[in-house]
Amino acid sequence: MPAQHSPNDAHAAIVGGHDKALIVDFGSQVTQLIARRVREAGVYCEIAPFQSADKAFDELKPKAVILSGGPCSVTEAGSPRAPEKIFASGLPILSICYGQQTTAVQLGGAVEGGHAAEFGRADIEIVETSALFEGLWNVGERHPVWMSHGDRVTKLPAGFSVKAVSENAPFAVASDEKRKIFTTMFHPEVVHTPDGGKLIANFVRNVAGLKPDWTMAAFRGEAVRAIRAQVGEGRVLCGLSGGVDSAVAAVLIHEAIGENLTCVFVDHGMLRMGEAEEVVRLFRDHYNIPLVHVDASETFLGELDGVADPEGKRKIIGKLFIDVFEAEAKKIASDGKGAPAFLAQGTLYPDVIESVSFTGGPSVTIKSHHNVGGLPARMNMKLVEPLRELFKDEVRALGRELGLPDVFVGRHPFPGPGLAIRLPGGVTREKLEILRRADAVYLDEIRKAGLYDKIWQAFAVLLPVRTVGVMGDGRTYDFVCALRAVTSVDGMTADFFPFDMNTLGRAATRIINEVKGINRVVYDVTSKPPGTIEWE
Repeated sequence: MPAQHSPNDAHAAIVGGHDKALIVDFGSQVTQLIARRVREAGVYCEIAPFQSADKAFDELKPKAVILSGGPCSVTEAGSPRAPEKIFASGLPILSICYGQQTTAVQLGGAVEGGHAAEFGRADIEIVETSALFEGLWNVGERHPVWMSHGDRVTKLPAGFSVKAVSENAPFAVASDEKRKIFTTMFHPEVVHTPDGGKLIANFVRNVAGLKPDWTMAAFRGEAVRAIRAQVGEGRVLCGLSGGVDSAVAAVLIHEAIGENLTCVFVDHGMLRMGEAEEVVRLFRDHYNIPLVHVDASETFLGELDGVADPEGKRKIIGKLFIDVFEAEAKKIASDGKGAPAFLAQGTLYPDVIESVSFTGGPSVTIKSHHNVGGLPARMNMKLVEPLRELFKDEVRALGRELGLPDVFVGRHPFPGPGLAIRLPGGVTREKLEILRRADAVYLDEIRKAGLYDKIWQAFAVLLPVRTVGVMGDGRTYDFVCALRAVTSVDGMTADFFPFDMNTLGRAATRIINEVKGINRVVYDVTSKPPGTIEWE
């Protein structure tokens, strides 16, 4: 039997041959967007919190470094700094907002507070040429950008010169071209800086010279080899949720190890209407992969009875999933071919980095239903997470590369805990059925309007309030249903979908007429900034 390698070995096998960029995170809400822009340029990158950036720099061996923005002020004692070895390395560096400020201070410049701040849209004027602007911006031009700063650089380090200015940022872009250190006061990673993605691509590909070889076609082959090296001839149990992540993970693993994979689909009683039947039918029709369908709804709903705290729900659901997988592993072992030694799941890169708290705050709970940190020792199984280097849109691209049908690749994301987190308050069978029916009507109207593929995620929420209404000649006292639909690329940020009122009106009217227990429907038009949790 071949040697079994650790997940760290698998990670190294996948990313080892690529040119890499390291992003040092100082706590910005949009650090993940920097990584997305780098990946979009075809370059592999990883994010490391500033506290562990020294170690990450040594392990990753990057060919370029990007310093993110952040909420702190460099004028405060004990505020974050970049490892000195980054500046001493001679590697190309791009420093953004807070990154610009700590770069200035660490290299002998100065930063002050108390000046006019800039938050939101601003225009910069290009005053000198720079390698960062090559083929993009020219001297004398003005370009819109997105600013978010209170402090500003007041003295540049030796060797730096000003490349662009704004009304309140005399050093909007400053660089030491000889040392290839480039700093921007604005945020090029956000969509509000129209040319920002091109600017970041220019840095990693043209200035730093990194090869744009991070493609899903290349990843597919590398991941298959890594899975084989990690698993050997062992058996793998894959938790199949029906979403795109677990479906892609299952097909990828099956390509690597064939019949040694068994998928387990757990119906916990909180799925959408017809979801269980659809997932089982679609997967069995398209793939010759052993699939076990477990109806554990009674167990899950029994344990959730009376639990209103959203984090409590997540922890119960996560524990019960493990219990089910453990029981199924024992059943599979009864065929005499050995017990599964591995549990596979569709962990993504945002799952990994969101599960590491930046400042000891609440981000550690974001993925508490996901076994990102490992499995209970009693399971005697190791995790296989072949997608943990990928963002959601990369997973979709990989799914297409693997030949998955659009019905899988294009599915809206649906959380592992299912309707439990679309149901604030206690979970009951009655409320689940009300929500399930409302949700089905809503999605039906979206599909009829031809909007499903234009929306990243849509769902209904049963609010924990009742209102008095009049239906016909009688009064009602029923629940309020909230409808949510957002546009996004990978779920890190999202904006509400601008429905026309006719579509919303049809959905609301049908829900009130067809779903007993709801007498009012509202539409949620809030946007989702990075790092926030919705409807939990």
